[in-house]
Amino acid sequence: MPTAKQMEKLAADAARRPTSAAAAPDAPLTAEYWESVLKDPRAGATGAQMRQRRLSEIQRHVLRVCCRRCERTVEIQTADAVRLYGGNAIWKDVAQRLLDNTCQQRTGRYEEDGCWPMLETP
Repeated sequence: MPTAKQMEKLAADAARRPTSAAAAPDAPLTAEYWESVLKDPRAGATGAQMRQRRLSEIQRHVLRVCCRRCERTVEIQTADAVRLYGGNAIWKDVAQRLLDNTCQQRTGRYEEDGCWPMLETP
């Protein structure tokens, strides 16, 4: 632990240092920051656009879908999904088929039964 004298010296040094404008929470973000954010490959599509992708467009090796209800996870290799469902199949539809009729949470009501897919971004 620093002594009281050392803490006073650290506080005085911190008070003398100029604060940068970018450190303030209300400061506007720079153009370079936004440019780097938009160049990030993850910024290319929204979640809705990712769910609407065709299997042939997905570059990931393994596809994963989880059920929000029973928390079951199903994984399938992209090559196997293309072989079973075709390259033009939509990822959202394939994910629902993978979870269909196997949900552990049954209520007996048609509207509520079945899994609720949570797609991981491919």
